[in-house]
Amino acid sequence: VLYLFCAALTEHKILFLSSSYQRLTDACRALLALMFPLKYSFTYVPILPAQLLEVLSTPTPFIIGVHSIFQSETQELLDVVIADLDGGTVNVPECVHISLLPEPLLQQTREALSMVLDPELEVADLAFPPSTISASSLKMQDKEIRAVFLRLFAQLLQGYRWCLHIIRIHPEPVIRFHKVC
Repeated sequence: VLYLFCAALTEHKILFLSSSYQRLTDACRALLALMFPLKYSFTYVPILPAQLLEVLSTPTPFIIGVHSIFQSETQELLDVVIADLDGGTVNVPECVHISLLPEPLLQQTREALSMVLDPELEVADLAFPPSTISASSLKMQDKEIRAVFLRLFAQLLQGYRWCLHIIRIHPEPVIRFHKVC
């Protein structure tokens, strides 16, 4: 999930494959939900019809879902990150470099997600673990996952105002983002 998240943030092409249309839609929508508060502004098609498979050759970034019966048509795509939802695999081609989150944010996010998804890991090494470990309901687990990613964005974007520069040459001041920061 973190590879797909970073691929979407760095404007890569992402293709979901599944034999279930519901799973395709849910996976595409979940990836967009994790990007909150940012908005995905490129091509987004949760279920691509068979007649439009040539759209996968577009040079622009996208998040697209395709039924797995068309998997043979996706084999020639060299610059597309393919997530097989039925097999549970993510295939990143050799020519695609996905910039992951900087450390220690990557490790903190992994640990926070593993604690949300598998709370028994927190007490697995204790000599005398508590007798009951309550798993969160699905609705609460969804909120906890969203909170992990929202906290990640808060940490990533903190101090962004130091990179803003006001240019007063024009009649109206212009605010520019200094990329070197």
